Amino acid sequence: MASDQGSGTGKSLEERITKPEAASTDASDNANKDGASQALGGSDLQESEYDVQVKLSDLQADPNNPLFSVKSFEDLGLSPEILQGLVAMKFLKPSKIQERALPLLLNNPPTNMIGQSQSGTGKTAAFTLNILSRLQLDTEENRKAPQALVLAPSRELARQIGGVITEMGRFMEHLSVGMAVPMEGKRPSRLEHPVVCGTPGTVMDLIKKRILITNKLKVLVLDEADNMLDQQGLGDQCIRVKALLPKTVQVVLFSATFDDHIRHYAAKFAPNANEIALKQEELTVEGIRQFYLDCNNDEDKYNVLVKFYGLLTVSSSIIFVETRATAAEIRERMTKEGHTVAMLTGGVEGSIRDQIIDDFREGRAKVLITTNVLSRGIDVSTVSMVINYDIPQHFKPGQPRTGDPQTYLHRIGRTGRFGRVGVAISFVSSKEEWQMLMEIQKYFNTLIEGIQTRDWDEVEKLVKKVIKNPRARGDFAVTS
Repeated sequence: MASDQGSGTGKSLEERITKPEAASTDASDNANKDGASQALGGSDLQESEYDVQVKLSDLQADPNNPLFSVKSFEDLGLSPEILQGLVAMKFLKPSKIQERALPLLLNNPPTNMIGQSQSGTGKTAAFTLNILSRLQLDTEENRKAPQALVLAPSRELARQIGGVITEMGRFMEHLSVGMAVPMEGKRPSRLEHPVVCGTPGTVMDLIKKRILITNKLKVLVLDEADNMLDQQGLGDQCIRVKALLPKTVQVVLFSATFDDHIRHYAAKFAPNANEIALKQEELTVEGIRQFYLDCNNDEDKYNVLVKFYGLLTVSSSIIFVETRATAAEIRERMTKEGHTVAMLTGGVEGSIRDQIIDDFREGRAKVLITTNVLSRGIDVSTVSMVINYDIPQHFKPGQPRTGDPQTYLHRIGRTGRFGRVGVAISFVSSKEEWQMLMEIQKYFNTLIEGIQTRDWDEVEKLVKKVIKNPRARGDFAVTS
């Protein structure tokens, strides 16, 4: 089985991008997602008021060109089959990010793109439309030749994206989407689909084994690109995959967040790219009420979590922990006490992982315990509560642990999806955890409100009031 993260080589990411032959192929486990449609158990589009910044590297992309920005999908010259798919998915007009991104993405000759905007603004649909528009399905040879490749940091996100592409292209004859994720059993001798979605390590393995033939690839997409380029192993694998593709491939990078140093590396991975971005100060997670609970110790954290079970099952909830061991312990203890919970970590085998996330997406499982494997991109519309059982943290040997603001942002973004209301509650059981949470609060210039656990009736009343009011808005939004 191919793994999907390698160890580092000691070189900077910039060196590894410019010299891909030196990248490591060693592997270990640490996988980490944007917008499943309502038909796939996801959420609809959130359209807020914001400005879109455009940086043009393509001198031919003239702002005076009538297609520089569009107000309807029909203006893009999309095929009737693609337009039919958009209507079926209730995409009636482009979002603001799509207005600016799609004309540049679809322009010929193809130009690379780096796109950044928060979850729910239409990033997945944007790169999906570009992929579908560039496919040639006129001959059997073309229908069997991979023409577009989407890389995601986790099998769950790769499967979600594959579902979106399949649904949006449902009226396109001969369209099929292949999955390149770790799997049990024997693989086919060839992956013969015009679109392939997968994780970097598995894709690299399949290319080397000639199961995935790349000579006709036209488009390479990295979703959650900042996460993949920033993690040394995943970054190495993405670089190696790109080195094995035709030099003419259009490179498209999308993510909700791009730190400045990662944006610099992204520009090397996708040279001469047009850049589309929301203004940084307008990246928000709206509608999420953020709280913290003081707990005496680890055992008290567990007891408080058990008290929360009734609230966790009002709709669907995710409990984030730092380690697989903690996830397994909580699942075992809660199950023995008669509570129904599911667990998904990187240690769970692939087909079982697929069943767990499908059960959660379709409501057969209401409470999911997980590590950061699900902190990015996964869109399940029914999630109304996220519990940070452990505060997300950075850890380097020999250095004190610090709070991890980006992981916090992505974790709590699993609730309050696309304009809905959600609750995020962080458990604090030590001075170190308190300091990490305060670092996160300061980073986002926000307020995370304390809840007293002495009066449990009041806790239940407060949380239920938030999650049962579909029109409520959080007083405490995360801003960056």
